[in-house]
This record gives sequence, structure tokens and C-alpha cells, in this order.
Amino acid sequence: MDLIPILLVLVSAFSSIQAVTPANSKVFREYIGAEGKGVRFADVPINSKVEVHFILSFAIDYTSSSSPSPTNGRFKAYWDEDNLSPSHVSATKALHSNVKVCISLGGDTIRGQYVFFKPRSINSWVSNAISSITKIAREYDLDGIDIDYEHFDADTNTFAECIGRLLSHLKEQKIVSIASIAPYDNDSYGYLIDYVNFQFYAYDKGTTISQFLDHFETQSSNYRGGKVLVSFGTDGSGGLSPENGFFEACSKLRHAKKLHGIFIWSADDSKKAGFPYEKQSQTFLASTK
Repeated sequence: MDLIPILLVLVSAFSSIQAVTPANSKVFREYIGAEGKGVRFADVPINSKVEVHFILSFAIDYTSSSSPSPTNGRFKAYWDEDNLSPSHVSATKALHSNVKVCISLGGDTIRGQYVFFKPRSINSWVSNAISSITKIAREYDLDGIDIDYEHFDADTNTFAECIGRLLSHLKEQKIVSIASIAPYDNDSYGYLIDYVNFQFYAYDKGTTISQFLDHFETQSSNYRGGKVLVSFGTDGSGGLSPENGFFEACSKLRHAKKLHGIFIWSADDSKKAGFPYEKQSQTFLASTK
């Protein structure tokens, strides 16, 4: 299924969910826990002058069997719960008032197979999703939800209605205050949510600064001026790397008052090197230059 019409339809579905997060260009976000590398919140550098969002990856509505199957909105935690537990969340927040914790829904694969958005019906999926995510949110003292479905076995209206109803409920009931989306390259779409974690690392390796800035302008236009965050991967993926000018591009965006924040995929991949780019990103965001 083509993602473009799905995401376009969501514009109207989210029209009642106006972003309420205050403007803040010093936002650093990072996905964590997806790869079972034993990474902890305490391992990642946290700069007190930056708003840091850890995004637990992933909550998935699939069974945990050797041959996983969809569970129609009954989400379970599939991140590294041994090292990223509710007690770890509370301890980290107690130490760092600038930290927020979110969960990402969906993801790409589970046990080597694609994770599909596959509801039995709109009402049943929404009911199950509200119940299961509310339980996780309260257990983990969550601040936000990230939508990262990449494979679909449903029509565009069904996806839009399901996600729209879910986010409406979670925000209206103050279960979470932040909503984000994590798309990759498409031609045109828009969102009325807080952050767009655009996967700029999905572009080709060797992306230049000028190409990166062109991509940013394109996606900002697609998202109607929304808060598109710039990004890179520490997993050897593509896009513009820190070595090749990522922070120079960020400086140009900040000078033009277009830098809304930075996110990284992912803490698990950064652990081996000791998180140098997490520190560099937050230091950059905290600076006033």
C-alpha cells in the first residue's frame, strides 16, 4: 500500500489534535531498546540545557510466539525491559527534570517478519489500543507516543481513523502530552502533531550538505511547516553523517530559524562507541551560536 495517501488522509483525522507542545529548538530525541544491546538511560549523556526525549522501541500489537501474529491493538512492550523498566524511567526522571519518555508503536519487524497494521475493525482496534497503551503509559509514566508503522494491511481511511481516535483520546485524557510520527521519504503529506521524526538517514549514503538542506525544505513543505526534526543514524545507514557536515547543515538551519531539534537512531547502535554523537548533538543544541 502506498504510504502517501495514508498520510494525506491523516491530515484531516488529526485536525482536532492541535499541537500543544511549546516551541523549543533545543529538543534531542533518541530511539532506545530496540536491539537488545543492554543500553540503559544512564549510559546516554544528558545535557541539562536540552529537552531530552527517550523513545522506547517498540510497543507492538503482535504475539510473542516464534511465529508472531497481529493482536488487533493489544500492544505489548518489546524493548529491553530488563534495562529499561518503569523503575529505570522513574529514577532517570528523578535525576533529570529535562527528560521525557515516550514509546514508539509498530516498528519495522518482529522476529524477522514485517509488523503490519492489521485491525479487525476500527472500533475493536481503537478500544484495545486505548486500553493496552494506557496501561503501559501509566506503568512507565510516559510523556508521549510515536507512530512508526511502516507496513499496512488496511485501507487509508481505516488507518487514519484508528490513529486519529487513539491520539485524540490519549491527548484529551492527558495520558500523554506529546505525539510524533516517524516517516521516511515520500512525495507529499502533512501532520498536525508535535514532532515529525523524519528519517533523513533513509536517503543515500554520501548525501551532501546542500542535498540534505534540499531534503529538509521538501519535507518541511510536505508537513506544512510542522516541526520536522533532522536526524542521522549510528547504525551505518545513509544520509548526511556528522563526519560529512551534519552539524554544519544544522548551523545553517538554526541561522534560518528552521532547526526544531535533532534525533538519532539509535542508542543501541551508539553504545559500542560510547555515545559521542549524542554528546555532540546535545552540546550543539545547548549552544547559542
